[in-house]
Amino acid sequence: MAETRERPLPDHVTTPLLTLITQQALEEDYRSVAQRRSLRPGAEPPRTRMLAVAALLVLGLLVGVAAVQNSRNAAIQDAGRATLVAQIEQSREELSDTQAAIADTTRENRGLTDRLTGLTTTREATTSRLRRLQVATGYLPVTGPGVRIVVEDKPDAGERELVQDADLAKLVDGLWEAGAEAIAINDQRLNPLGAIRNVGTAVHVNTVPLSPPYTVRAVGDTRTLQADLAATTHGAEFFALAQQIGWGVDVDNVGELSLPAARQRRLQHVETGTAEQRSGGGVEEGQP
Repeated sequence: MAETRERPLPDHVTTPLLTLITQQALEEDYRSVAQRRSLRPGAEPPRTRMLAVAALLVLGLLVGVAAVQNSRNAAIQDAGRATLVAQIEQSREELSDTQAAIADTTRENRGLTDRLTGLTTTREATTSRLRRLQVATGYLPVTGPGVRIVVEDKPDAGERELVQDADLAKLVDGLWEAGAEAIAINDQRLNPLGAIRNVGTAVHVNTVPLSPPYTVRAVGDTRTLQADLAATTHGAEFFALAQQIGWGVDVDNVGELSLPAARQRRLQHVETGTAEQRSGGGVEEGQP
């Protein structure tokens, strides 16, 4: 047999009789009073209705303020966005101009660098040429390996058997032909304005009188200078004459020679010589 659940008893059964009568009476009284007030002309609205109306008014006011504020914010945001876009566009234009200026400057710097490189190369070439000319003309001290040749007169030699200016000139011309870079006789550096000449029996170089023995120093390649000197016409003539007369000639290779610069002299007169004069000897060449 199925079990039946017990249902809870209603409130009017469980509530005491006196309490039930009181509650029902109060509810009826409140209901009657409320109904009379609602039907009375000019009666005030209930408190809850007033609060609802007030709440609606406040809500409407808040919605209006929020709408106005949102409208203002939207306008401000639109203005700020437009300003920001304008600033971005201006910054892009400035960046483009700056990049163009950088490109122009880079090209200009590249051109200046190429020009500087060319000028540096020209300067180095000019400096090297100037040094070669200074060495060749004798206006620059020179240090380097070379050959030292000491020439002495024959003992008890007569006047005609003494070493003369033309004899030393032959030796010097032979050294130039053999590839000597710089030559000095008794520390007198030879240059185009100098001369080797006799004054009486004394040999003068650059107008300075010299005494024997005559030490000729020539800077050049020690591996070939001696052999090339003997193979030249002037060198061969000098050594043949020295052997014939009996001069003392001592030739040595030197690892390092130091030749002084020639004395500075002012050029007073220049005359172009003929090929025959230039090939006939260098004694008077360059004489001012």
